[in-house]
Amino acid sequence: GVDRHVLAGRSDGLGRRMSDEWDGLLLDGEEILWQGKPEGGFTFSAGSLIQIPFFVFFTGFSVFWMLGASLAGGFFWMFGLIFFFVGIGGLTNAIIGDTQRRRRSFYTLTNRRAFIAQNPRFQKKSLQSFIVGSDMNIEFVDGSPPSIFFATNEGGAKNNPSMKKIGFERISDAKNVMRLMGQIQQGKIE
Repeated sequence: GVDRHVLAGRSDGLGRRMSDEWDGLLLDGEEILWQGKPEGGFTFSAGSLIQIPFFVFFTGFSVFWMLGASLAGGFFWMFGLIFFFVGIGGLTNAIIGDTQRRRRSFYTLTNRRAFIAQNPRFQKKSLQSFIVGSDMNIEFVDGSPPSIFFATNEGGAKNNPSMKKIGFERISDAKNVMRLMGQIQQGKIE
């Protein structure tokens, strides 16, 4: 007895069947077990805490440079605006980037795969899928709310790579989702 939270045939309140969105995406025999969204509250990541001082310095230095250049007269000081806006953009992304990404993310777990859909502003929508197999390393990170990570993505600079964890971040029913993923890995859900 697996408690399946299958959405097939249910309506989204707008007259559309929720399973219609998945037509052509699911494999034969693949069923949706769970769908959710990350908690959208404001948080800082470790990477953000490293980036913030850098962009504060970068932005502050550009302001200092523009003030100094403006004393010489002319429009040369405006060259510093490029650096100022790059600094402001980087600082804004470091502060609210992770929170905004989570607020525009949607998660789905089927009896075979984990899906992460993102609908970012000013960018194309994306849908990633990860096969939930016995070789998948699943990490439960307790928190308020907890997260489940099951993949990594290498990023960062060429000479200083970093690994970003990928998974269902900050979900309220993480224990249930972790149980379902474990049952899929053990072959108890097919």
